[in-house]
Amino acid sequence: MVIIGASGLGREILSLVQAINHKEPTYKILGFYDDGFEKRSKVHNFPILGKVDDINRVNSPIAVVIAIGSSYIRRIIADKLHNEHIFYPTIIHPKAYIQDPDTVKISHGVVLAAGAIITCDVRIGEFALININCTVGHDAVIGAYSSFMPTVNISGETSIGEGVYVGTGASIINQVCIGENTIIGAGATVVNNIPANCTAVGTPAKIIKRN
Repeated sequence: MVIIGASGLGREILSLVQAINHKEPTYKILGFYDDGFEKRSKVHNFPILGKVDDINRVNSPIAVVIAIGSSYIRRIIADKLHNEHIFYPTIIHPKAYIQDPDTVKISHGVVLAAGAIITCDVRIGEFALININCTVGHDAVIGAYSSFMPTVNISGETSIGEGVYVGTGASIINQVCIGENTIIGAGATVVNNIPANCTAVGTPAKIIKRN
């Protein structure tokens, strides 16, 4: 396995994978790819293997995790990778909890961090990030590339579009829809539908600009 991104989230993903391996050896971690670090330098004793584009030249099967918090940049990186040898596992911390695995559908490339709780009849799109201590209620639909920072609470029957970014500690009440590529500020409380391509903050969350 390699991790794209060697900054804070990358180091958190590294520790997440190490927690998986501690419970049951699953992945051999080779190191990081990151355009902002010098090749062969080390992060937490693992090497920087090169820039993101270098992954397209890998000629053997390899698991890739995109450890980038920005929904927008995570999508750009995924679109740049076209190597038939790479694949994107779903990474679930041993202390994440899926209440009803038979009814929860999780796509490839998704990360569930420690303390995340997913209840039942939930759909999570590809490359979504569900961070530390987030909760997702029944019948929620979460779009691809969405990012939820720590302690976000997503109530039941919500619909969250692709590429949404929700800041730390925000709450989304039941039966609310959030349009694609929208940003919800830290600590916000979303009580009404929020359209696509905007930024909303506060309690209750109000739109402050169009993205």
